[in-house]
Amino acid sequence: FHTWQPDTYTYSPTQGSMLLSGIMLKMAVYGVLRYLLPITPLAIGGISGEIVIILSVIGIIYGALIAMISTDSKRVIAFSSLSHVGLIVAGIFASAVVTMRTGLTFEGGQGAMIQSFAHGINVVGLFYCADILYKRFKTRDIRKMGGLAKVAPKFAILFMIILLGATGVPLTNGFIGEFILLKSVYDYNHIMAAMAGLTIILAAAYMLRFYGKAMFGKGDDAVLATTKDVSNVEFTVLASLSVFVIVLGVYPQPVIEMVTSSVSFIYSSMIN
Repeated sequence: FHTWQPDTYTYSPTQGSMLLSGIMLKMAVYGVLRYLLPITPLAIGGISGEIVIILSVIGIIYGALIAMISTDSKRVIAFSSLSHVGLIVAGIFASAVVTMRTGLTFEGGQGAMIQSFAHGINVVGLFYCADILYKRFKTRDIRKMGGLAKVAPKFAILFMIILLGATGVPLTNGFIGEFILLKSVYDYNHIMAAMAGLTIILAAAYMLRFYGKAMFGKGDDAVLATTKDVSNVEFTVLASLSVFVIVLGVYPQPVIEMVTSSVSFIYSSMIN
């Protein structure tokens, strides 16, 4: 279950957390698609693929539940990332199993690539927001934050946009990939899809809890009196990420077209 991941994300410098979650984590997804599926199609189409799907769904729920009870801002994001990557892996293997048993379908791989790209943007934005919160409150404990929306309205808006993308709200970049992945799991097994779909509800719960406490909770008036809104550099970074969140949510077609032919070739190679 990659139990090392949350601790690594939590105790790494923010830049390290961004690199690990935004780029390095996606290398595993690429490796599975590019090498594992074409090399071991018979194993994946059998019991091995089903075991991976079951473990992935368990990881989805486990990561989301731990994120709900975590009080460390970076730890919430780390377990959120673990949960979302579980959905990516479940979608990849669900389509692989269906391909080997009933015929070509590559929606899981397609959704995995789209969601990996979206997740990279969202998780980098979330870690950057967590770093901004740490600089203002001098703590990562979300129970000790609060009231920032009153003194940092620009940050509150940009943070919300990125958070909505991470939650997978329609018209944000996190929606289309998540929808395709759930569809691929549904094609494999309806019950598994229902369990994997809990990630949407649970993600909304822990992300809104995080946002609500930091932005609208009861804060220390002395701290808030000296707290400023985002700097020009911080605003530029968050605004750029927010543009990606919205644009790719409204018009994801370029990314879809970019990955479709490659993913289709990979899955077709499993049965050829």
